[in-house]
Amino acid sequence: MNDQTALKINADRYIRMALEEDISSYDISTNCVMPEYKKGQAELICKQDGIIAGLFVFKRVFEMLDDTVAFDMRVHDGDSVKSGELMAVVTGDIRAILSGERTALNYLQRMSGIATYTDSIVKLLKGSNTILLDTRKTTPNMRIFEKYAVKVGGGSNHRFNLSDGVMLKDNHIGAAGSITKAVQMAKANVSFVHKIEVETENLDMVREAADAGADIIMLDNMSPDEMKEAIKIIDGRALTECSGNVTKENIKNIIDIGVDYISSGALTHSAPILDISLKNLHAV
Repeated sequence: MNDQTALKINADRYIRMALEEDISSYDISTNCVMPEYKKGQAELICKQDGIIAGLFVFKRVFEMLDDTVAFDMRVHDGDSVKSGELMAVVTGDIRAILSGERTALNYLQRMSGIATYTDSIVKLLKGSNTILLDTRKTTPNMRIFEKYAVKVGGGSNHRFNLSDGVMLKDNHIGAAGSITKAVQMAKANVSFVHKIEVETENLDMVREAADAGADIIMLDNMSPDEMKEAIKIIDGRALTECSGNVTKENIKNIIDIGVDYISSGALTHSAPILDISLKNLHAV
């Protein structure tokens, strides 16, 4: 199953919730000026250079409002788009186009912004063996869309949710009593198919996590020099992940350190939207 298939299977319930949020009973503005069916067309135009993502979601919004709507798509997810480019023509019930416009654009702008921001960081990592990951710092009820957009932008997904893998963070360690105890308990209570990741904040924690048999050791908010020393301590006994306020502006400081993964919450919580408009609506 590819990423878009998974999105298609799960998207409808979230799209329906978004439409219900925007149309509690009916679209009063549209009904005033368009009380009866009339076929129309509108153009999807990019107003900013970037990477497009979320076209299926954009289309699905209108399909849920008008089962006769048609699309002449000029681009595909993952394509680079330029300001002023015509990306699609939407044809259908004018009432559905008007009522679905904002919800459809909200998805497409948000997802394309994430793909564009992710792409810009992936390009900075080009030539290294480090893989860029997202986090669970996503917008509620938007995770499936935002993590898909990260993949479109060339990044990879960390855990999708709490059921995906063992991540022993500071409070888990505090509850267990120590890193060693937390890892022991995880190994005793989790299926062997799950890797165990431990979040560490200093070199003593790194040593304990490596000695305890962690599969992945997160180096959280460490300086570049601390991370270099941590990699020496780990010495191949575990995979390494750098995390903590990683952005496009500061990632250059850690590219050459040699960690296996860099995770960045900024991919989903700080990416600006890509400016896109639905324009030139007219009857046909």
